[in-house]
Amino acid sequence: MSTYYATKAEGCLLLHQGAAALADVEAAGIRIDGRRLQANIDRVSRKISNIREQLKQSEVWQVWEKTYKHKANMRSRSQLGTVLFKQMGIPHPLSIGPNDTRTKGGRYRTDAHTLSLVDHPFVKRYLSCERLEKARATYLLGIQQETHNGYLHPSFNLHLVRSYRSSSDSPNFQNMPRHNPWIARLVRSCFIARPNHYLIESDFSKIEVCISACLNKDPELLRYMRDPTTDMHRDIAAELFQCEQSEVTKQARDCAKGNFVFAQFYGDWYKHCAALIWQNIGSQKLTLADGTPLKKHLATKGIRTLGSCQSGGRPASGTFERHVQRVEDWFWNERFRVYNERREQWWMDYQQRGYFDLITGFRISGLYNRNDVINYRIQGPAFHCLLWALIRLNRWLKKKRMKTKIVGQIHDSIVADVAKSEREAYLAKSNKIMTQELPKAWPWIIVPLKVEAEAAPLGGAWIDKETIS
Repeated sequence: MSTYYATKAEGCLLLHQGAAALADVEAAGIRIDGRRLQANIDRVSRKISNIREQLKQSEVWQVWEKTYKHKANMRSRSQLGTVLFKQMGIPHPLSIGPNDTRTKGGRYRTDAHTLSLVDHPFVKRYLSCERLEKARATYLLGIQQETHNGYLHPSFNLHLVRSYRSSSDSPNFQNMPRHNPWIARLVRSCFIARPNHYLIESDFSKIEVCISACLNKDPELLRYMRDPTTDMHRDIAAELFQCEQSEVTKQARDCAKGNFVFAQFYGDWYKHCAALIWQNIGSQKLTLADGTPLKKHLATKGIRTLGSCQSGGRPASGTFERHVQRVEDWFWNERFRVYNERREQWWMDYQQRGYFDLITGFRISGLYNRNDVINYRIQGPAFHCLLWALIRLNRWLKKKRMKTKIVGQIHDSIVADVAKSEREAYLAKSNKIMTQELPKAWPWIIVPLKVEAEAAPLGGAWIDKETIS
């Protein structure tokens, strides 16, 4: 079944109208609580100072100073690796993981993810201090520097990302922290609604998976997107953890979702997936629904160890690595066989032509790896769905002379400062544009689209948003 691709002219029109709409977003600005912002800067500065004092009192710092003397630099990851893994003999976490313990330059690997696997109080404090310093410098001070007359006016760009997604700067509104609850509150509590307004974020649910299904037309993926009674992540979790679907907990489902399903869709492979899942099973103490620890359950299935997960090595029988390899093979060659065939065709076509086209009217040419060729086909059009909706929603707000303003955009969500009297009308219209008008305008969208909306309290902060039923 052929699919209509938009013309170059249609793509140019989308970018032209999108740039105009995003100019309105930038001009509107989002309100900042200046007092809270300064209080949070002072608070995090004190916490950083306290943690640094604790670090300097530790045994690790004593060894550090003895090793490097006057050249000891607490900010040096290279020095930290030498002190931890050579001088103190602490086992490097990747000695049993998917990568070597050293970089090509011979230094110990000490990136944030690797250090997060080291179970030592000094390392935990060290990483905590780094996160706080980034929160202060990149986020809090960055916001303060760009705030004028109580409002922040981030820039939103449509010409800087190779996949034709958007980007943001001054500051980067699309990168405000949300995974670390404490740091997210520090930063997002400073974003507040105008008086007698709500901050409302409308998010396209699973938009990239939906667009992927529309493009690859895999019958199994289409079934998952069309049938609300199905749950792809639960089903894959049951396969990964060798249990019944009814035995899969939310935590186990989320582990499979992030560390296998999405990882595989974006081009990861079984060795890395196995190491991450095995780590999460232990660190999160994952269980079955009846409370049985997952590692104990897997042992009854003959899976007792992770395996080496070394690049180039063959997985040993009876290891979790070998089991995940089998699941990966089943995932692509049985469950999503059509998707697998389509992505191989995409890669082959690109190698022959040197470019590939997006369904929304854009051509991407140049040197790209296999994952880029597959992922950009999906990420670009997924964002263009949001951009199309934002253009129409902004046009409607201006036509109706409404007080509500769109104040931000984050790839798959629209952030608006919504007047109290216009809340219900805004929610109804945004949902209609995003879930009804968009598929009519772009018939290649062949799965239902869903929007999840969250609202902060009246006049409240972005961090306090809650789902609207």
